[in-house]
This record gives sequence, structure tokens and C-alpha cells, in this order.
Amino acid sequence: MNLPLNQILKGDCVEVLNSLPENSVDLIFADPPYNLQLRNDLHRPNMSKVDAVNDSWDQFDSFQAYDDFTRRWLSACKRVLKPTGSIWVIGSYHNIFRVGSIMQDLGFWTLNDVLWIKTNPMPNFRGVRFANAHETLIWASTGKGAKYTFNHQAMKGLNDEKQMRSDWWLISLATGKERIKDKNGNKVHSTQKPESLLYRVLLSSSNPGDVVLDPFFGSGTTGAVATRLHRNWIGIERETKYVNAAKKRIAEIQPEEFDAQVFDVRSKSKSAPRVAFSTLVENGLLRVGQKIYFAKDKSRFAKIKPDARIRTVDGVEGSIHKVGSLYMNGAPCNGWEHWYVLEAGKMTSLDTFRQQYRIENGMV
Repeated sequence: MNLPLNQILKGDCVEVLNSLPENSVDLIFADPPYNLQLRNDLHRPNMSKVDAVNDSWDQFDSFQAYDDFTRRWLSACKRVLKPTGSIWVIGSYHNIFRVGSIMQDLGFWTLNDVLWIKTNPMPNFRGVRFANAHETLIWASTGKGAKYTFNHQAMKGLNDEKQMRSDWWLISLATGKERIKDKNGNKVHSTQKPESLLYRVLLSSSNPGDVVLDPFFGSGTTGAVATRLHRNWIGIERETKYVNAAKKRIAEIQPEEFDAQVFDVRSKSKSAPRVAFSTLVENGLLRVGQKIYFAKDKSRFAKIKPDARIRTVDGVEGSIHKVGSLYMNGAPCNGWEHWYVLEAGKMTSLDTFRQQYRIENGMV
């Protein structure tokens, strides 16, 4: 069966997911019903009515009914994900903890929980709770030890060349021209997500040509961003008015012509010519017996041996990656980024010396 790429499939998400081939999707972004449990209208202090989420698709008879629904659609998602794929699920305090528990029960492996911090949250008008100023995204791989896509350098590029953190502040609600409205000026979808949020999700964990699936497609934000970034997408949506709005929205997008050198943001270090640590030692950029420091901590250091292994003060020997992993309690360690040389009072990463060698030898 060929995948229905760049199409909206109308119907129940579980039924549609079960009709797709196994292990066929690279990334899933899911914005399921939050089960907000709203039973009464909300009013501001001036007695104006709050435009709250009271859609029928967000109504469940009990927590058990919601859990059963969640388990069914997550199981169907796991079936279609490639072993190297990953899934993002967004929610609020009403549902995200229940969703996370079920994800773990199904064998998903949590990679991060990311907080979307809202700069313009709705106040708690009754003054009986804190204002809810964030939503939580769970990012997970298909299982413990599974490989997955993470464009670390691209995220650094979005964050002024600093490692991207799990608290995302500079993302506002979908407002203004971005908000999809009907002919009467009313919001088409009550919980439309901002494109900037999906931009980070897709850029971080997919590559051009990958297949991104959204089982709760709504007004089509995932498809819109995927189109601009030259990802293939599949949307599943049961509500006709959302399907129509999403089709119109995406049809109006004219992405720039694809250029692999522009749109592919996979880590440059992976495609750069390989330079072994021993090469730097043999060519004198690093010296035998020289101290190198772990994570800029002067109390944790090792000395370079003639065979390009390093030896700590307590006698541990191995590669820069293996010894670094010991300092990280067994976690994988990229020694190029975690070991530093102290020269003239300045800490310089080993990766800087590696890049220097590439430049001096015409490898870049």
C-alpha cells in the first residue's frame, strides 16, 4: 500500500491509523482532546462570556473512557511509527499525566518533556487557582535504546548558538493573521496551535522528505509547517469543517523551491571529514602528557597517553568518549564537545582543535 502523502484522511483516527502500513511514518505530532471537563460557562469579572473549549470532541463520560480512547490511538500510532521514529504529544494538566503514563505502559521511551510557556495566558478569573501559563509536550522514541532523529545543531541555530532548553518561551498563541476564521470572523478551531511551535517540533526531529503524521489534524497547522519545510505529511481529521479549512489553508502555501543544501539541517559534524583523536596527537595539535579537563571542571582532568587514550588521576584509561561517559554516570558522551584544553587562561574544546586540523589540511 502506498502512503497517502500530503492528504487529509477524513474519519476516526484509530480506524484510519490501523489502515496504514506498519513502520511507515517518521514522526507523529498529536494534539488530542484535553478532556478539560468543562461543565459550565466561564465568565470574566465584567460578566462577558469566555470563549472556552466546549466542543463535543472534548467531552468524555469518565477518566476511564478517556484513558481507553488514549490507549487505542497511541497503540495505533506506535504501529505505524518506524523503529527510528518519534512522537510528540501536547496536553495540559488535565490530561498530560494520564497520557504520559499510558505512553510508558505501551513501551514508548520518554526523551523530554517540553514546556510551552505562554506569554499571554488566560487569567484565572475566579482567583481560586494559579493562572495556567503553560502546556506540556512529551517527546518519546519507540522504545528504550531506539535510534531517533534529533537535529541538535539546528536547535542551537534557533537559540543564538546555545543548546536549546526544554522551556520554550518565545512562542505566542495563534493570533492575528495566523488564526483561521470562518466567513463570519469566528475561530474555526478552538485550540489551534501556533506555527512557531510546530516549526520547532518538525525541525528538531525530522528531515526533508520524511513523513509527518498528525492524527488530530484540526485546522492543519502540522501540514502547513511541513509543507514549508519540505516534509511529507498525513493528516487525520473527523470534523468536516476542520478538513475544509485545513485544505484551503495548505493549498494557499507556496513553499520555496527545494534546495537540499538549504533545507537539510542535519548536523554538519556528521558529514564533515573524519578526524581521529590520535591524528591530533600525532600531528602535535595536542601533546602527550597534556592535561584535558572534563566540562571545564578543573577538578576532573585526564592526561593524554602516547597511544591517544587518556588516563584520569585515579587510573581510569580509555578513549575521550569512554572516559567521558564514566563521568556522566554511563550516559553516552561525545568527548569532542565535553573535554577542554586550558591555554592562556581560556578553556577550548577538543572539537575546536579538530576543526583547526580540517581547515589547515583543506578538509572543509
